[in-house]
Amino acid sequence: MDGAAVPLGDTAPDTTREVVIRVRDLVNQFGKQVVHDHLDLDVYRGEVLGIVGGSGTGKSVLLRTIVGLNRPKEGSIEVLGVDVLNGPEAERLQVERRWGVAFQDGALFSSLTVLQNVMAPMREHLKLPRAMMKALAEVKIGLAGLPPNAADKYPSELSGGMRKRAALARALALDPEILFLDEPTAGLDPIGAAAYDELIRGLQRALGLTVFMVTHDLDSLYAICDRIAVLAEKRVLVTGPIEDMTSVDHPWVKEYFTGPRARAAQAKKKS
Repeated sequence: MDGAAVPLGDTAPDTTREVVIRVRDLVNQFGKQVVHDHLDLDVYRGEVLGIVGGSGTGKSVLLRTIVGLNRPKEGSIEVLGVDVLNGPEAERLQVERRWGVAFQDGALFSSLTVLQNVMAPMREHLKLPRAMMKALAEVKIGLAGLPPNAADKYPSELSGGMRKRAALARALALDPEILFLDEPTAGLDPIGAAAYDELIRGLQRALGLTVFMVTHDLDSLYAICDRIAVLAEKRVLVTGPIEDMTSVDHPWVKEYFTGPRARAAQAKKKS
């Protein structure tokens, strides 16, 4: 099956929906190790897409390649209609302002407070008075579910869950259209992970975000993802709603989506 975001049972991508990320023939190789071999993927506007796959399938590598942190050996990537690999630099810089990224470990600047971290993208890209940027940053901190007093704390003074929310606030700093999340609930307890999932779904609906989420968390997949893209065999093996994954005839997919943890996550969603 073609990995270009083809819904299960269909033979072609959904032409009725706007594609905001289009990946074609992507090849990522590190030394002799080929991670992606002519991988195709479409991401539609307004959806929450969950990227899953076994260890070493290149889930985070795919995210980092799309946002420009890794240069692929071959292939093309368009984001919001812009060729982010070979397009004019001015266009690429403009489109980078239209997405936000929250990495697994937060990747916050340790020497800056939460407020300063959130203001950092604004200082780089916006020509606004400092007082206005400060006010906007405080709004983003609130949107991410942090209390006002978190603004003046340093990353080392925050819990793991609060650091993830601070990273989310920074990802929202420039009012992005696309939000990239790398293992957003990793390391969180079940209650904290469920609260984070609820926060992402609420923000996605309120702000009209497209969310590209790398995750292994079955609870997150069932709770908030509209579609799943499975990475296997160095490509996107299949895409579709999570309910259809149990019918995919592939050993890893069957084990992942029909095992005891998957059944527990499905039961939790129904309860």
